[in-house]
Amino acid sequence: MSIDYEEQLAGSLVDSFPKDFGYGVENMDMMQEDLENSPSADNKPRILLMGLRRSGKSSIQKVVFHKMSPNETLFLESTNKICKDDISGSSFVNFHIWDFPGQVDFFDPTFDYEMIFRGTGALIFVIDAQDDYVEALGRLHLTVSRAFRVNPEINFEVFIHKVDGLSDDHKIETQRDIHQRANDDLADASLEKLHLSFYLTSIYDHSIFEAFSKVVQKLIPQLPTLENLLNIFISNSGIEKAFLFDVVSKIYIATDSSPVDMQSYELCCDMIDVVIDVSCIYGLKDDSNSNAYDKESLAIIKLNNTTVLYLKEVTKFLALVCILREESFERKGLIDYNFHCFRKAIHEVFEVSSATQRTVAAVQSSPPHSSGNALVRLKTAAMNGTPRSLV
Repeated sequence: MSIDYEEQLAGSLVDSFPKDFGYGVENMDMMQEDLENSPSADNKPRILLMGLRRSGKSSIQKVVFHKMSPNETLFLESTNKICKDDISGSSFVNFHIWDFPGQVDFFDPTFDYEMIFRGTGALIFVIDAQDDYVEALGRLHLTVSRAFRVNPEINFEVFIHKVDGLSDDHKIETQRDIHQRANDDLADASLEKLHLSFYLTSIYDHSIFEAFSKVVQKLIPQLPTLENLLNIFISNSGIEKAFLFDVVSKIYIATDSSPVDMQSYELCCDMIDVVIDVSCIYGLKDDSNSNAYDKESLAIIKLNNTTVLYLKEVTKFLALVCILREESFERKGLIDYNFHCFRKAIHEVFEVSSATQRTVAAVQSSPPHSSGNALVRLKTAAMNGTPRSLV
């Protein structure tokens, strides 16, 4: 992967250096003050990365969103303060990630955990599958139970991490055991309504990207619209599978309703890498402002099993990657026309989303006597294109 392009594009999407703020056991008051002064006025969803020390939280964040090589994460120092990162991968992937150090008790009486969980969209708890996870399960139960009482709308995700060193049978048994124990603890606490989602993950393969894709999708209010557009597109184009990718992170923000095959997802991720690498070598113009990925970007890769991979640019952040048969690709003109309609619809969804966000900001900043008219505008914008209204 070209380092120059990664830094250039990621610089426009992700802060080059995480905007972290200090925390230490000896500095609880300062930590509390920083949290209270944290900028949350933009109303971006918040994802919390929590877990015991050395469970792999920081490595996950660096590999997925900062393109760090998995081998380089071996040299990461243990996190001793909260790292707050603003992720703005696209109009749909737009959130904060807070990486919490694992050695600190966040439920100290002097620590306002209610303020932390109140604005959280998803809580990811990372468990090291290669270690004894009894203590991790206890911390998981304490964390999710308190978070659920503060904010029942949080999506609770459990990453059973570092499974690359386990056999397939051991992976399944570990997931079954953790799933059973965690849910038994919730049942004993009369928290049956609290739902945990479990994922087997590793930074050494694509499993961490797929798991994060499913976490992020739950935070995208336009997801049903995107899935519906993809279903219409593939059914009228003879395509077997289609993914809408965030190019930098390789998170797929939407796919059609057919099941996701891990091998197909890996092929699509590898295709994005190939396209960016080749574009960086041969596609950049003399103009220093040119990007390796732009509105002219497209690629066709034919495999030796009559399968075709087809990539086209949707927006400056998103790419559509399709899997289809060679005989279906003979109708490329039809596919391109349908893609043009699909791309136009995606841009309209973006425009409605942007208009809705601007109207929300107007409602929040308008005087009390004018909020009624602003609310009417918000309803109109939301009902025109957003399946899950912000109203």
